[in-house]
Amino acid sequence: MTVNRVTTTILTALAPVSWGSTYFVASELLPADRPLFTGAMRALPAGLLLVALSRVLPKGAWWWKSAVLGTLNIGAFFPLLFLSAYRLPGGVAAVLGSAGPLFVVGLAALLLGERARLRTVLAAVVAAFGVSMVVLTAEAKLDLIGVIAGVVSSASMGAGTVMTKRWGRPEGVGPLAVTGWQLTAGGLVIIPIAALVEGAPPALDGKAFLGYGYMMLINTGAAYFLWFRGIGQLTATSVTLLGPLSPLTAAVIGWAALGQALSPVQLAGMALAFGATVFGQLPGRGAKAGEGKAGEGESEEAKPVAAAEAGSFSPAKETRRNLSMDLGKAQV
Repeated sequence: MTVNRVTTTILTALAPVSWGSTYFVASELLPADRPLFTGAMRALPAGLLLVALSRVLPKGAWWWKSAVLGTLNIGAFFPLLFLSAYRLPGGVAAVLGSAGPLFVVGLAALLLGERARLRTVLAAVVAAFGVSMVVLTAEAKLDLIGVIAGVVSSASMGAGTVMTKRWGRPEGVGPLAVTGWQLTAGGLVIIPIAALVEGAPPALDGKAFLGYGYMMLINTGAAYFLWFRGIGQLTATSVTLLGPLSPLTAAVIGWAALGQALSPVQLAGMALAFGATVFGQLPGRGAKAGEGKAGEGESEEAKPVAAAEAGSFSPAKETRRNLSMDLGKAQV
């Protein structure tokens, strides 16, 4: 792998690492049983902030594309994620999210032409198995609604990842703006549902404000910017194979902050899942250094040829230029 790809992978990995703290923050700081309100509070303020910083609004087809992507990645995903987290104990919800790479492998093969290689599927299955060793303890009990919510949220995020890669972003628009569009659209989808299902917003104390502030700025705004930026420069399957870092981070936080013990089986599962995640980022056999094949490393659809064909993200140099453009407009 090239230095640039390693750097991009590490930066992208910070997103699921940040998301691993969601389970701790939701259980320790946020109001109980308010997943829809929590999803809206996490998405909409962050989206509006990023749109304000970029000072760029969607044009033409990007109004409905942003609505679709925002619904898949945010509007449906957030409420289902929190519903699963509230109804399932510990990190059980996280193991359901580890099925996401399998959804992405199938959809990427169908919509992006990324070949579903055996090593990619193997990495996804082994990572999911390792995560299950970490979180599926004897005390864990499964709730049907929580399980369904977890699986559907994983499928929604998987579809959103693939469609984000397929549509890319408008020429001359940086990832900051596109991230803001999606977060805003997703938050607007959640608000009326939250009002209908949960009623008036709950009273918030100091802990809740702290939790929502962290969720909005770090766990959502910054994390999703890095995630969508990574989708632009890596294959969809490479990005989604970083997902298991989220439950692994949750387990580490549970051990460090909540005093939860980690058994030898859980430690072995963490090593297995982490190893599979790293394995999934390695270039395939026969790939030249710094050059990826479809389904491995930097895919064909990440190149300019596919940009004209499917509206995919521009290459790394153009991405950095567009980010500078975003920030430059914010200072005008």
